[in-house]
Amino acid sequence: MRIVLEGRVIREGRAEGEALTTRQPISFYGGVDPETGRIIERGHELEGEVIADKILVFPYGKGSTVGSYILLRLRRRGLAPKAIVNQRCEPIIAVGAIIAEIPCVDEVDISLISRGDIVRVEGARVEVWKRRQSP
Repeated sequence: MRIVLEGRVIREGRAEGEALTTRQPISFYGGVDPETGRIIERGHELEGEVIADKILVFPYGKGSTVGSYILLRLRRRGLAPKAIVNQRCEPIIAVGAIIAEIPCVDEVDISLISRGDIVRVEGARVEVWKRRQSP
């Protein structure tokens, strides 16, 4: 099954990949290891998960403005997500996506995207191919 969503472009671009989703905000400064691309925030729903090459879906960012530069550092090391999909993109994530050239879109109903879904981001359009549920 395919779902088509429309959002607001933060950083123009096109990417496709597997969704890594959380309903919790993400802090890139202190919450993501810039050397491994792994979520290291204790107690976070995605603790231990690697964000590299995923379509990272989360409600909004949190934390220090240094988080923007962590996104850039991740990009330079080949550890950045392919794209970011937010419910509401705040300035830290917006600046990070722009300087790191990571496609980013917000104003999307992220509740319609599940972990493992295949997601294509193209400008404001977000296409979601739902993974098959086990019986």
